[in-house]
Amino acid sequence: MKAQEINRELDRARDSGPVKDIVIPPCPQLLVQLQTELNQADPDPTVVAGIAGSDVAMAAALIRISNSSLYARRQPVSSVAQAVSMLGVKPTAQVLTGFLLRNAIQLDATLIEHFWESSTRRSLAMAHIASQMYGVDVEVAKTCGLFFHVGIPVMLQGVRGYSGTLVEAMARQDRTFIQTENAAHRTDHAVVGAIVAKTWRLPAVVAFAVRLHHDFSVLNDSGVAQDVRQLVAIAAIADHLVARHEGITNQREWDRHGPECLAFLQINATEVESWVDALYPIFEGVVVA
Repeated sequence: MKAQEINRELDRARDSGPVKDIVIPPCPQLLVQLQTELNQADPDPTVVAGIAGSDVAMAAALIRISNSSLYARRQPVSSVAQAVSMLGVKPTAQVLTGFLLRNAIQLDATLIEHFWESSTRRSLAMAHIASQMYGVDVEVAKTCGLFFHVGIPVMLQGVRGYSGTLVEAMARQDRTFIQTENAAHRTDHAVVGAIVAKTWRLPAVVAFAVRLHHDFSVLNDSGVAQDVRQLVAIAAIADHLVARHEGITNQREWDRHGPECLAFLQINATEVESWVDALYPIFEGVVVA
């Protein structure tokens, strides 16, 4: 699917298709302000700190994450300004985006706490993999990791019977997760997640990668932008690494498509094994605030 085709599909699904009755969380005003500042030639840390500090819960989450074992600081930060200074502007923006995303979806936090932990690990894994590759934007990869599966909680929140579909999709061996979703609801979490990414004004490459992240035929489609295909392949590896960390042994998608993702990115199995070790302490340090 080319960029124009994806945009048309998402617009049709949102306006007149099965997604029209699903409540897509609107882009928070604080994220709009954050994106506006990040789009400046030289984003001002003071402005970013002001945005972060304008919401008490968000400020507390930023400080808590900054003081987590993920960053292993000798001296704890005690203010939003210190957190922004320690993390940097773009990493701070990533933390704030994750916070806003989690709080935009109104579900019992205890029910999807593991989902957010896995999403955070995927985001960190994608950033780590991207940092090992030439020409891949680490921050874009990190954002993708947060949004790839966001369609799942959105559908849980707004689609009757979707919780049962989830159970069925994870159990069935005769068709893919996406196929099971479409059979029951005429849409899937990849479409819904891409609409969320588009609604939240994320870069187009993120929305396209979210839409295509289960369609591995795109790896051989030169009509799809290279950066989108890279993110699809990186996400598959990241999901594999997260699954291994979480003790998931049944990885049907990886078993089927992992080798072609590695080949596309020119990565060998030895590198993947080294990432298992490198990411272990990072995964263990994940804090969801």
